[in-house]
Amino acid sequence: MLRDFEPDTFFMQQALREARKAYDASEVPVGAVVVRGDKIIARAWNQVETLKDATAHAEMLALTAAQNALGDWRLDGCTLYVTKEPCPMCAGAIIHCRPDKVVFGCPDPKGGAAGGWINLLESNPPLNHRCDIVAGVMQEECLGILQSFFREARERKKTEQSEQKKD
Repeated sequence: MLRDFEPDTFFMQQALREARKAYDASEVPVGAVVVRGDKIIARAWNQVETLKDATAHAEMLALTAAQNALGDWRLDGCTLYVTKEPCPMCAGAIIHCRPDKVVFGCPDPKGGAAGGWINLLESNPPLNHRCDIVAGVMQEECLGILQSFFREARERKKTEQSEQKKD
């Protein structure tokens, strides 16, 4: 069955815009949007360092904003778009908020909880909710911004270490 990725691509582009905000703020560049119907109801980007809060992942902030927009903690009829596969913390929050679908850009084989390291969203029987998952939407772009960020961080660290040796 052929799938029309056009809406998924559009909304992932919006999540990438959020990821660029994180990048510009020296945060790990992950962005998320929550969509209901064809309307974005919430946007967020990673703010762990900015807020000094380990739970301030893009997904967590977007879910909270979406709940506020709807006036309900249940996100029935919603889709979460996120540039990187959600971690176990975010996957747990996603399950409790109950969106219909999660669309992510690049996988996280070491820490992803939507099929990478574990799949908490689709196939874990004891949990009370399951989400459809669409993986790999704009994967190259989503992976590229993360790779650039970490490459630059390694270079900065190398420069700092070399300057410390000079002192």
